[in-house]
Amino acid sequence: MKRKVGRPPKEFDQKNFEGLCQIQCTEEEICQFFGCSEKTLNKWCREKYGANFSQVFREKRGVGKISLRRAQYQAAINGNASLLIWLGKQYLGQSESAGTEEKKEIEDLTPVSEMLNLDDGDQ
Repeated sequence: MKRKVGRPPKEFDQKNFEGLCQIQCTEEEICQFFGCSEKTLNKWCREKYGANFSQVFREKRGVGKISLRRAQYQAAINGNASLLIWLGKQYLGQSESAGTEEKKEIEDLTPVSEMLNLDDGDQ
């Protein structure tokens, strides 16, 4: 009977690995967490997912990005002014500085209640 040579295979917890990818941990940080080398992590990824670490990481971090986007959006909806401003700039094309002409146009806008012909008593 032949005796096996070398170290026993490194055990990885798939749920922990995917969670670390979701929170955008680097390959180095993931290796530190599991106490292994990048070579060992890549070998495990190829065996488990059929792809190298970089490919698996790109896929798994997407879930984390979705969660982060959801949390930012919810914070903005709940009144976080900084996030409201940032999201407005990113998705609505808004900018921080409005020229004096734009300010004048905003001041001259007819109030919505007048446009809808709503008085205090009408509804």
